[in-house]
Amino acid sequence: SRSRHRLTLLEVAHNLENRLASLFRSGKNGRPAHGGEEIYLRPEFRDLVLFYEYFDAETGKGLGASHQTGWTALVARNLEDIDPEHCLRV
Repeated sequence: SRSRHRLTLLEVAHNLENRLASLFRSGKNGRPAHGGEEIYLRPEFRDLVLFYEYFDAETGKGLGASHQTGWTALVARNLEDIDPEHCLRV
């Protein structure tokens, strides 16, 4: 890019890893990938993580087919690397 902010390839990889993982991290409004759907805030569904084909660039809402496996399920490995303690709690 034309940015003067230079990063190593490893730093870029960590940045991308964190940005992708943020779609699946649960917050007070649920997970961005679930698009604010209230069903996923219920206790019985709160820990359900679905992996979508693609995502809205503005909101992070998952679009297309959702699966419990698939290419975006690779983020599960990233989450383990980034925050292993949280993964053990979920």
